[in-house]
Amino acid sequence: MRDFLEHFRFAHSAWLLLLIPALLLLALRRGRGAAAAVNFPNVPVLLSLGKHSRQSAWNFGLPLAWITLILSIFALARPVWRNEYQSRSASGIDIVIAFDVSLSMDIDDFRQDGDALRRIDAAKGVVKDFITRRPDDRIGLVVFAGQPYKVSPITLDHQWLLKGLEKVQLGSQGEEGTVKEQGTAIGSALAASALRLDSRDAKSKIIVLITDGASNSGKISPVEAAENAKELGIKIYTVAIGTIEGRVSGNIQRFPRQEFDLPTLKKIAELTGAEHYWAQSLEQLKDNFQTIDRLEKTDAKALTVIEDTELYAWFLAGAFISALTAALILTMNPPLTA
Repeated sequence: MRDFLEHFRFAHSAWLLLLIPALLLLALRRGRGAAAAVNFPNVPVLLSLGKHSRQSAWNFGLPLAWITLILSIFALARPVWRNEYQSRSASGIDIVIAFDVSLSMDIDDFRQDGDALRRIDAAKGVVKDFITRRPDDRIGLVVFAGQPYKVSPITLDHQWLLKGLEKVQLGSQGEEGTVKEQGTAIGSALAASALRLDSRDAKSKIIVLITDGASNSGKISPVEAAENAKELGIKIYTVAIGTIEGRVSGNIQRFPRQEFDLPTLKKIAELTGAEHYWAQSLEQLKDNFQTIDRLEKTDAKALTVIEDTELYAWFLAGAFISALTAALILTMNPPLTA
C-alpha cells in the first residue's frame, strides 16, 4: 500500500471534480419518485409477469453505467505510475588532507566537555565532519611523520575514506603507528599530496595541511614544496593545532619546546593563494575547517527526472467493458412501458 501511495498519481487531477456531479446523480437516482395520482388495479398484475427479470436488469445495469462514468472520469484525470530519479552533477573540488601523526600529536592540551583531549583525536573528529559536509568532492588522505604515507587515494567513496581515517594511529609506548619513521616531514607530505593532485582534472585542487610541528626531516623543504604546488595550480591551506602552553614532553625531546613554525606555515598558504590558521582550542579548530569549507565551495546541481507510466488505458478498458455489459443487460431486458 505504501508503494502504491508513493508512485500512483493523477497527472490532470482537476478532472476529478466531475466526480461531484456524478455522485449527485447517484444520490438523486436512489431517491423515491412521486406517488401515482391514479391507481389501476389490473396494471400491477400485468407488470408482475416480467417484474423480477426486469428489476434484476436495472439493479445490475444502472450501477454498471455509473461505474462506466466513474472510470471515464478517472481516465480523463490521466492516472500514472510515477518514478522519480535524482540526477546530481557537480564540478567538485579535489582535496588531499595532509595529516600530521608525529609523536607530538599525542599531547592532550585540547579540552572537550572539560576533559583533556589529544590533538590527534581533536583533529580526527573535525576532519571527519569536514569530509561528511563535502559529498560531491573527491578527497584523499596522506598522513606523515618522518615520511608521508598514503591512507586513501582521492576518492568519492567517503565511507571507505573515513574508515581509513579511523585506523590512523600514533606510534607511542612501544606500539607501531601508521608511520614508522619519526619526525615531521612537512615538505615531503606536501610533495606527495601535490603529486596525487597533479594528474587530476578538477576545477580546483587544494591541500589541507594539519600539523602541530616544525619540519625537521624529509628531502624537500616546506617552502620549496609549496612553490612547486603553486606551479601546478594547487592551493595549500595550513592549520596549526596546539595551545601556547602545549609542549613536546621530555620523553619525546630532551629539551621540550613549542614545535610550531608559524611563519613557515603562513608563508606556504600565502604562496599558493590560500589561508593559514592556528587553532588553540577545539572550537577554533572547528571554526577553521568551517571557514575552509565556505571558501572552497562546490558547484552542485540536482536534477529530478520524472518517468510516468500511463495507466489511463486500463481505466478506459474498464469503462468500455462496464458500458458494454450494461448496454447488453438493458437491451436484453428493456424497461416496461405504460
